Amino acid sequence: MRGFLSVLCLSLAGISPCLLAKDMTIRVGGFYSQSDSSIDVTDPIVGEDFRLDFEGDLQLAEQQFLPFLELEYALGDRHHLFADWKQLHRSAETNAISRPFQVQIDDTVYEIRAGGRLNTTLNIDILRLGYGYDLFEGTHYSLGLTLGLHTMFIKSEFSGEIGACLATELNGNLCGQRPIPQIVSNDVTAPLPDLGLMARYEFLPDWELSAHGQYFYLKLNDMEGALTDVRAGVTANLADNWTLALAYNYYRVDVDITQASDNIKVADYNIFFSFLGPVISVSYRF
Repeated sequence: MRGFLSVLCLSLAGISPCLLAKDMTIRVGGFYSQSDSSIDVTDPIVGEDFRLDFEGDLQLAEQQFLPFLELEYALGDRHHLFADWKQLHRSAETNAISRPFQVQIDDTVYEIRAGGRLNTTLNIDILRLGYGYDLFEGTHYSLGLTLGLHTMFIKSEFSGEIGACLATELNGNLCGQRPIPQIVSNDVTAPLPDLGLMARYEFLPDWELSAHGQYFYLKLNDMEGALTDVRAGVTANLADNWTLALAYNYYRVDVDITQASDNIKVADYNIFFSFLGPVISVSYRF
């Protein structure tokens, strides 16, 4: 792990202080997420696009407890590397679809008809890699800048009685084939860079206030996304190298992706992931 982070340090910062490693902190914790996600699909009966809500229409859980893992690598006196992983995996079964819809992947149209049973899976994994530099540093405080990259790995999957046909074989917006049991799966990767601030202040021995804020907005080709991550809390040293942190976090990622292949529409994703509430974590530094 240290070797991996050292290589990452060199690639992100490209500076000699990266070689002056001081220590690494592993942080494990958990929080409750409030999520909302959707995908733009087509109604084959009327031939119009509409937004299918994964939580409202397909019954995926809106609230869920999520663990997380964070790594922080101190390099010299002012340089830091960050890496963390958040995971939101959900599945649900809908006994009867209220409205039919179609999704097109490459040149194949998949049709889910009203009244049918459908199993839905939506997995979202968020990986953050970042670099921080302390602009101002004193005995009891520090204030710095951060630069990072959030990458969302999105996997959607439908299984059940699903019809399939080539886009050129649509007959009046409907697939002529009879529905057959099958799985429709699609993967999307959405990278989002971010800029931010981080600060800490030791107000009592072994007690400190800490906060960070990150934001970025990007519109490029067929992808548009925004990221907001704000956290503030209190950290207490429990024993040698062990700390306990309690914080309040606002975290939001909103990504719209229009996929196309050879000018053929594949799918439009509107992924919204948000969290507002308390976070608790335990850290070990070595």
